[in-house]
Amino acid sequence: MTNLVVRTQVKEILKELGLENISADFMDKLDDKTKQLILDAGKRAKENSRRTVMGKDV
Repeated sequence: MTNLVVRTQVKEILKELGLENISADFMDKLDDKTKQLILDAGKRAKENSRRTVMGKDV
């Protein structure tokens, strides 16, 4: 499976909280949630007869 979330970007965000390490299972779960979010948004756009996914679909 291709990673949807960029690890270095996540590390930058967490660094602001004083956290330095990310476990592999965290990234896997974050990717799973991100994929589901994208699929749900796409479904809503399709249900509204649109071919464009918008912020309101999230």
